[in-house]
Amino acid sequence: MDWINIFIYDTTWSFAAEIAIRTIVMFSLIILFLRLTGKRGIRQLSIFELTIILSLGSIAGDPMFTEDLPLIQAVLIMGIVLLLYRICTWLTTKYKIIENLLEGKPTYIVENGLLVIEDVKKDKMSHDEFFAEMRQNGVRHLGQVQVGLLETDGDFSVLLFPDDKTQYGLPIFPKEYQPAKMLKIDHPYACMHCGYVKHISALDDVCSRCHHSRGWAKALNDKIVN
Repeated sequence: MDWINIFIYDTTWSFAAEIAIRTIVMFSLIILFLRLTGKRGIRQLSIFELTIILSLGSIAGDPMFTEDLPLIQAVLIMGIVLLLYRICTWLTTKYKIIENLLEGKPTYIVENGLLVIEDVKKDKMSHDEFFAEMRQNGVRHLGQVQVGLLETDGDFSVLLFPDDKTQYGLPIFPKEYQPAKMLKIDHPYACMHCGYVKHISALDDVCSRCHHSRGWAKALNDKIVN
């Protein structure tokens, strides 16, 4: 194996210097582009904005090392992308339908202590994903949650019940999110699929809300610990 060809091939010192200059120019243009878009953090990017960022990386990459690709072409393309971004941003402020098309809509994951199964399936989220998000907000069980909302930028917003309105709910910590082994007749249980809480007569009962037989976990009604 010719290691010189793998690492160097026909690269000359003059072309190496040209690559350095191209990289510095394109890197500076990326920073300038992001400053002009006025963006926040990566986690706050919507699908539309992430598309812009991925396009930007593709535009900037090739001119950094392609000898026969002049930088002016990349600058022109970046300028067009920036113009399209500004136009689309303006349109989203004027027309709700375009905003929904480009940015998407917030998704309700939890309402009144219950999982919104249709929206969960639509967004292809696993229970573990949104349980993890809620645990980071100090939530122990769904009975503490009035609304759990997946924002268009990927953030998870949680509105909690006041302490005096906390109800029994499905536990979301791994050791508690387990199917019950023994039935305590006078205690409510939560469906492990949708969070519906009821007094069950047997551990193999089918949930009357989601018609699922995933199992029943012992429901909790602890209040949020501040």
